Amino acid sequence: MDLFEKQLSTEVVHQGGFLKVHRDKVALPDGKEAEREYILHPGAVAVLALTDDEQLIVERQYRYPAGREFIEIPAGKIDPNEPPESTAKRELLEETGYTAQEWLHLGTAYPCIGYSNEKISYYLARRLTLSERQLDDGEFLEVLTLPLREVMDMSLDGRICDSKSIVGLHWLAAYLGGRMRGVPI
Repeated sequence: MDLFEKQLSTEVVHQGGFLKVHRDKVALPDGKEAEREYILHPGAVAVLALTDDEQLIVERQYRYPAGREFIEIPAGKIDPNEPPESTAKRELLEETGYTAQEWLHLGTAYPCIGYSNEKISYYLARRLTLSERQLDDGEFLEVLTLPLREVMDMSLDGRICDSKSIVGLHWLAAYLGGRMRGVPI
């Protein structure tokens, strides 16, 4: 069965600082037409920073669209012409003050397939060294170092509830359990 939807026309409904909203007319597999609204996103990275003694670096941050604080893994958007692995290293240092000697790419996921093309590349960072954070202007967050087991429990009892962090923790557990491999960067 062919499920492909062919773009017939497109218009930019909104152009923001880094998000762009489109409204397209598409031809459906049955020949009918429909509209699709979606957000173009530059892509993002998420980092699972694991200390030598099995502590995970997480952040507590207020997220305006949801109107609440979240505990989450470090993450950030990819700048134009920036390779994702460079973004991961930059974001970890900027937000937490950590650098890592060992990096593995765990995978890539699409968190919002119903309305966005955003994709998040996940990295495991190990052999960490703490230096000074370099937060962006207007960025406020608290860095927490928690036992990995506690963070995993937090993802099961709802204290960690953003999809980015849950996917990352799932893949980290699979990697540490020998059920998946990472790709060194």
